[in-house]
Amino acid sequence: MARPKSSTDAILQELRDFGLAYPGAHTKSPWPGHLDLAVQDKTFAYLSLEGEPLGVGCKLPHSSSVALMLPFTKPTEYGLGKSGWVSAKFGAGEAIPVDMLKAWIDESYRAQAPKKLVASLPGATSAASTPVKAAAPKQAAAPKKAAAPKKAAAPKKAVAPKKAAAPKKAAAPKKAAAPKKAAAPKKATAPKKATAPKKATAPKKATAPKKA
Repeated sequence: MARPKSSTDAILQELRDFGLAYPGAHTKSPWPGHLDLAVQDKTFAYLSLEGEPLGVGCKLPHSSSVALMLPFTKPTEYGLGKSGWVSAKFGAGEAIPVDMLKAWIDESYRAQAPKKLVASLPGATSAASTPVKAAAPKQAAAPKKAAAPKKAAAPKKAVAPKKAAAPKKAAAPKKAAAPKKAAAPKKATAPKKATAPKKATAPKKATAPKKA
């Protein structure tokens, strides 16, 4: 039984063709209800089928936090959200940001593909010789408001110079020691009186010669 057509089928086909333009990309159906995009059997985009509401799931190691702020996104189920996978689903009549979804596919391919294939992206072509479509450029971020100039710091109050220490009073000169009184000269010893010379002994009288 043919699937009913959806207003988003054309967009779904556009996204699938965009992903298949990458080197080594191919479709993969791990379970019913999916016709996903893979590189060397490693899925890099989960896509819904024609006739169903459009659904896209990509691995966004760099932009997942921003993507999850959108009202139509949520972390991918089965624990894949912990690894940066984000799923988006759109109801009938909702505006679909095609360029943003292509940018997601580009980021997811680069996260899942072997380094050699990622390195070959500039000028690379798919098996059908379809050039890789460049991801839509991101909108330039609004210029940040110039930071208000910081108020000049109030000059520090000059430190009052310390009062000069009062000069120490000169020590009073010590009183000169009073000169010791000169010792009174000893009284000269009175010279001893000269001993009076002994009187000369009178010569003995000559003995008269005895008479012969």
